[in-house]
Amino acid sequence: MGVLLFDTMPKISLKGNWMPASPIRKLIPYAEMAKKDGRKVYHLNIGQPDIETPKVMLDAVRNNQLKVIEYSHSAGNESYRRKLVGYYSKFGIRLDYTDIMVTTGGSEAIEIAMMTCLNEGDEVIIPEPFYANYLGFGTQAGVRVCPIESSIETGFALPPISEFEKRITKSTKAIMICNPGNPTGYLYTRSELEALRDLCLKHDLFLFSDEVYKEFCYDGNEYVSVMSLSGLEEHAIMVDSVSKRYSACGIRIGALVSKNKEVMASALKFAQARLSPPSYGQIAAEAAIDTPDSYFEAVSQEYVARRDFLVNALNNMPGVFCPKPSGAFYVIARLPIDDADRFCQWLLESFSFENQTVMLAPATGFYSSPNKGKDEVRLAYVLNIPSLSQAMKCLEAALKEYPGKTN
Repeated sequence: MGVLLFDTMPKISLKGNWMPASPIRKLIPYAEMAKKDGRKVYHLNIGQPDIETPKVMLDAVRNNQLKVIEYSHSAGNESYRRKLVGYYSKFGIRLDYTDIMVTTGGSEAIEIAMMTCLNEGDEVIIPEPFYANYLGFGTQAGVRVCPIESSIETGFALPPISEFEKRITKSTKAIMICNPGNPTGYLYTRSELEALRDLCLKHDLFLFSDEVYKEFCYDGNEYVSVMSLSGLEEHAIMVDSVSKRYSACGIRIGALVSKNKEVMASALKFAQARLSPPSYGQIAAEAAIDTPDSYFEAVSQEYVARRDFLVNALNNMPGVFCPKPSGAFYVIARLPIDDADRFCQWLLESFSFENQTVMLAPATGFYSSPNKGKDEVRLAYVLNIPSLSQAMKCLEAALKEYPGKTN
């Protein structure tokens, strides 16, 4: 018998269609082509620091004598979780080791938190611009992300609580923040966090807080964790990661932290389904807690110098506005351009300054509201100052040449 041929093919899922592409990574093919053309590309598009990973982390892996790489507990190695209790206590966060679940990066912690605390169709309110992958995590969990806009004019401060209340519906189950913020670098004040706490208690909402940049707070500004706010014990869910504070993005170790025992018991079932977090990652992360304070002091000073250089350079360019952030290692700048996506692609496809160019992240990908961020870009000051200087020369020249400039 002959084989019947049909002009059909299986269809991917709706979630597959809805899943947003990363605005941080979608321009990589253009960057690769620029490099093949012989141009040097300064990567300010992604939060991959050039800071060295602490030696104590690397040595823990190099010198390990394991004979068998076994599964760990699904919640993570107990020795690591107990050691994390001491680490968090330095920030006024009082925990039992059972309040901590080790995850495969902070990303998995957010995914599990959403799946544990929200049903499909529930809503989470997030100030925008926000870390682009929050949209992806929401899509995976079937959760609707409801944005509330913060403004570049205020440095992306928390929007008024009255605006949050306007967006609360019967489907709202959580509010989510990033503190200090990615992509804005904004550091929430104690009063802002207390206002959020009161709102969550009033409406019986979870408060998710992504605090992976806690080590990077500048100018004497205070870092306040939602885990240290009184009265919020059953509502607060903290997400953490070793990626940024130890410049160890590839180690893929994070944490989900909550004093809500029901949340942690349910989250563990999701963790059991993925078996266990990476063994060598946990070995490195446990050793990292012994990193001396001098490491963070030096790194913080370096980031402050980079921030100050970058913000000054940007604000000295005609038509550019960039608020100075108090944390993390990102800024969002408003540029005199018609379309950030087109501009960032043009930089890689068509522009060259002394055989160099710069890769930025269009801010449109950090907003879920339509037509927001079209004249904004995110820059990560993860390169040393000489490299930042060259990158800013490229950007200044590009803004003069760009066909879609607006002034």
